[in-house]
Amino acid sequence: MNWLFPLAKGGGSASPAAPLPPLTTLQQQKQRQIESLRGAHASIAEIQKDVEYRLPFTVNNLTININILLPPQFPQEKPVISVFPPVRHHLMDKQGVYVTGPLISNFTMHSDLGKIIQSLLDEFWKNPPVLAPSSTSFPYLFNKPAGMPPFAPQGFPFLPPYPPQETNRSIAAVPVAESVSSSYTTDKPAAPAYGLIADLPLPVPRAEAGLQVGQNGFTYKMPDVPDTFPELSELSISQLTNMNEQEEVLLEQFVTLPQLKQVITDRDELVKSIEELAKKNLLLEPSLEAKRQMVLDKYEQLTQMKAAFEKKMQRQHELSESCSPSALQARLKVAAHEAEEESDTIAEDFLEGKTEIDEFLSSFMEKRTLCHCRRAKEEKLQQAIAMHSQFHAPL
Repeated sequence: MNWLFPLAKGGGSASPAAPLPPLTTLQQQKQRQIESLRGAHASIAEIQKDVEYRLPFTVNNLTININILLPPQFPQEKPVISVFPPVRHHLMDKQGVYVTGPLISNFTMHSDLGKIIQSLLDEFWKNPPVLAPSSTSFPYLFNKPAGMPPFAPQGFPFLPPYPPQETNRSIAAVPVAESVSSSYTTDKPAAPAYGLIADLPLPVPRAEAGLQVGQNGFTYKMPDVPDTFPELSELSISQLTNMNEQEEVLLEQFVTLPQLKQVITDRDELVKSIEELAKKNLLLEPSLEAKRQMVLDKYEQLTQMKAAFEKKMQRQHELSESCSPSALQARLKVAAHEAEEESDTIAEDFLEGKTEIDEFLSSFMEKRTLCHCRRAKEEKLQQAIAMHSQFHAPL
């Protein structure tokens, strides 16, 4: 019955709770590094005690979280420093997730972690990082491999940056068939404010005899020019010389040529067709503006949904971290210790005569049973963690 009455007189040598063992040299150095980190950065958040810390900062309207992961043998081992979201910078790796510069590669147990993080922030302020294209896969679901940052980058390949609208592009009218065929080409530039785009890819014209190709690809066949002009064969040499010297007379003769009349007629018809196409384009302007505005609204909606998704993913990660096996084990250990202290308090009250024996037995056994159940669960969870780390150990 000594276990039932640990404080009873003559009931055995029940010694008080043993003091905590002193910290080792490695643990003392680790605590100094953590104190230096907290002293240099007041806004740092502790994700897991003595293991993981997070420091948010903003540069050029871009908020970046610096995750600091301390390995078990830290500071003999180098810390793992990563950022979210991934960025492009000369101090980052190719994926833009981990810091691989000299600040980390030259880390020793005599380095100052707080000053290293401050130097990293100073470098980011001098040379601001830019967002890097992220991957599409999730690196973990509910747990993460050892050594990985707490919140890995998430990719959104379906959200490219919206191209800017260009308003100073040259506008020209082209045939409807050419404008429709060119609308199905890939890598099209942004639509201008009105009309059609002059530099859209158009069909390559074939070079044929007598064809005149314009800058927009439009072809026109010139009338055939005869070898001789019967109108001029009836004139004398003096009349031809006079016509050659007087430009007005020469132009009057050219205007009467049927080939020139055909060119003028074709020109008038082309101008008329161009005006009709321009009117049709102006009629299509309201529907084009409505569709462009709809695309802008959809893009804005997609941006908001992306921000909400990232916020929920951050919340989901924090909740999963709070329910990790190591966190549950720590909570079970604290709860078992609390139940043990409560049972000891009940035993002291009984020895001092403050409670009856029936009340004492029911409450004391309940607390002791709860304490042993929690310790059994803690030991079982510790075995499961050890077995999981054994089978998932890195090669």
